[in-house]
Amino acid sequence: METEQPSGSFKLRGISKLIEQSVDKAKRKGKKAHVFSSSGGNAGLASAYASRHHQVPCTVVLPITSKQVAIDKLKSYDAEVIIHGAHWGEADEYLKKTVISKAAAEIEAVYCHPFENEMLWDGHGDLVDEIYEQLTEQQVDPARVKGIVLSVGGGGLYNGVVTGLRRNQDLKNVPIMAMETIQTNSFSEAVKANKVVTLHKIETIVTSLAAPAISTTTLEYSKVHPTFVEQVDDLEAVKGSLDYYDRLGALIEPACGATIVTATSRQDLLGKFGDLNKDDIIIFIVCGGSGVSEADIDKYRALVLAANENESHA
Repeated sequence: METEQPSGSFKLRGISKLIEQSVDKAKRKGKKAHVFSSSGGNAGLASAYASRHHQVPCTVVLPITSKQVAIDKLKSYDAEVIIHGAHWGEADEYLKKTVISKAAAEIEAVYCHPFENEMLWDGHGDLVDEIYEQLTEQQVDPARVKGIVLSVGGGGLYNGVVTGLRRNQDLKNVPIMAMETIQTNSFSEAVKANKVVTLHKIETIVTSLAAPAISTTTLEYSKVHPTFVEQVDDLEAVKGSLDYYDRLGALIEPACGATIVTATSRQDLLGKFGDLNKDDIIIFIVCGGSGVSEADIDKYRALVLAANENESHA
């Protein structure tokens, strides 16, 4: 459950590593580091949390779709928050071309891309190291692990998991099911076109998956690592969040719900991993919950109820 990370998501794994090394580098150069991030929430929160830990300033540019709960958390970590752009891609472009370009020459600008950096993937890969350690401690045969299900926006988590699997030989060929929504299907479109495809218009509830394009490395990894790219509707992802809340009492974003729904109402998708028996293990990565509140759960429930009523009247 990556929701238990201090910043609320897996993003802290790789971003904290990047910031720590960048701050040390700035000190060696006699400069003061300043962290810059663009994010629909989770990467920005990880950047702000790690920046406060290392006592360096942090500026985060968020798209207008960002939720107030994420904005408030960023400010609680002492980050400067700028709202700009219809989606993450526009926020990121503004950060790089306008905000960072105006930064004072005497500071060391540390740009934290939400998913496109090998250091991030290496840090995210620690998740797999921990899984392998737990299997070893509990004397569980790694061969019982038949698959990993995770959500994909830009591909940072996917890249990190592939990186982690590669350095744990007993798990190196474990297949991954990469979940996205129909409304945020940049991975599916890239696989179909055999090249990275940019989505020019994204209208989605699942804002944490709203990257206009996946990482080039994500597409390349999917060609050499056993990978199933699957889609569910935004509403199904919302149902996944509700199911998780109703069963465990924990808040997760619809971005995570896209993964969780494969364990509830969309178990048919798990058939991609073959004929599973009761001793087989499927790992579901609960990637984050920083951008959701109790009020959001009420809104999600109303959405699902309205959709069900529309279906009954159709």
